Amino acid sequence: MAVRRPSRQEGREGRGERVVTAVDRRLPVASAGKEFLRKAFPDHWSFLLGELALYSLLMLVLTGVWLTFFFHPDMTERPYTGSYVPLRGTFTTEAYASVLHISFDVRGGLLVRQVHHWAALVFVAAIGVHLLRVFFTGAFRRPREVNWTIGVTLFLLSLLEGFCGYSLPDDLLSGTGLRTSQGIVLSIPVIGTYLSFFLFGGQFPGHEIIPRLYAVHILLVPGVLLALVGAHLTFVVHHKHTQWAEPGRTNSNVIGKPLFPQYTAKSVGLLLILSGLLAAMAALFQINPVWSFGPYRADQVSLDAQPDWYVGYLEGALRLMPAWETDVAGHTIVWDVLLPGVVLPAVLFLVLYAYPFFERWLTGPRPEQHLCDRPRNQPTRTALGASAVSAYAVLLLTGGQDVLAYLFRLPVEFLTLTLRTALFVVPFLTYHLTKRACLGLQAADRRRILDGVRTGEVRRTAGGGYEEAHTLLSREEAYRILVRDTPRPRAEGTEAWRWFHRHRLRNALGRWYFGKSVQMPATAWEKRRIEVVRAAPGEVPGRGDE
Repeated sequence: MAVRRPSRQEGREGRGERVVTAVDRRLPVASAGKEFLRKAFPDHWSFLLGELALYSLLMLVLTGVWLTFFFHPDMTERPYTGSYVPLRGTFTTEAYASVLHISFDVRGGLLVRQVHHWAALVFVAAIGVHLLRVFFTGAFRRPREVNWTIGVTLFLLSLLEGFCGYSLPDDLLSGTGLRTSQGIVLSIPVIGTYLSFFLFGGQFPGHEIIPRLYAVHILLVPGVLLALVGAHLTFVVHHKHTQWAEPGRTNSNVIGKPLFPQYTAKSVGLLLILSGLLAAMAALFQINPVWSFGPYRADQVSLDAQPDWYVGYLEGALRLMPAWETDVAGHTIVWDVLLPGVVLPAVLFLVLYAYPFFERWLTGPRPEQHLCDRPRNQPTRTALGASAVSAYAVLLLTGGQDVLAYLFRLPVEFLTLTLRTALFVVPFLTYHLTKRACLGLQAADRRRILDGVRTGEVRRTAGGGYEEAHTLLSREEAYRILVRDTPRPRAEGTEAWRWFHRHRLRNALGRWYFGKSVQMPATAWEKRRIEVVRAAPGEVPGRGDE
């Protein structure tokens, strides 16, 4: 009997299988990889906002690495001898000259520079809109509070990273921004002067700030950003995605497309579309033409100078604040710079960090929440978010106050007083209008459940009149309306027998936050089904995690 010897190719495959088996026994790569590749991703456009930020960061890393080959973070001044004729012979720093070299002498340099700048704007915008999506849908609730704080930290670091990169060219516009930042640092009582000398290495502008910003921009902040992005994605995989309430989707499961191949194809398509759009924007729309601004001079300032949009609110706050100083124990407190430049950003991020814990304090211990809120079902939260966005819009508009005054031929003083008033009036009106709109939408949902959907047909009634025919809501629409999170105001510690009523402040805030809501007409069976749908993993329906 002839015995067949394995071929050389089969021997290689056998050895490969043995190696894979040996590795998998020690590190369960195959099982973990298989489980990860089958991870479900909800199929909704709003969940792509985080991926936009991720892919913008990827574009920033790729273009940023390329730019580091040609940029020189040196503040030594020499006569410019490059190919941009209008500036020849002008004393410029090595940093500014290297940016001109990238723009005019390096093949494709200007395109890559502009891709980098546009990607930075899209990156910050995507993180900001993603945070708004998470806020308005309640996706920050248990167990995602830590991931929310990571997201806010990423937003803060992206602002810092953008400011550092914006300042590197050492042109007149970025130098004006650096001068503004130095004034903000100086406004900090007692330590402001020492902190300014430490950051700038002496008197402004010194010779150290550009190399230091460069190190922060390419090493420190990117390293922390990438580490936090990894932690953020790890928490997303661990906690699973939130999802919108639809038939079959409960608080205990995740329904969507598997990571491979369906979601991977969509995600790769998004990456290619974003890359193409950024390249098209860089090729068609000029941004940050440093040769038009000229090199920075400490005795000059750029007219109609506005920073990138993500710090425009800070510029607007500085312009709106009236002159106000106080002398205390030999120290001058410059309130018109300290409040808008230091206190306002600190309060903003403190509120962002604390908000999930504030809402949890109002609701008390509650089970895990994996279903997204419709913004209309949380009118107070939605109204607060809309009010904050409107205040930001007013401050951003104020950042271009001088340009608006020039274009519309309005006195700057009149525009300043108008925008000061708008900063208080617009958020107040936005809050109340948004809350009323949410309650009105809830009432409309209630009417749709009771009366059904209009069919467009007119029928004659038994009494001789006419009415429009209605049909019942679809199962999907009724499910979306009825399955919602409706926490009630707490009243603990206010029992009649207590001599001292505890938690009075929390209970009052709870009544303001959760007190107004439109009840939906659900039957007893529907209420039991809603309890089952909203039950957290491992929770017995009808018994909260109290």
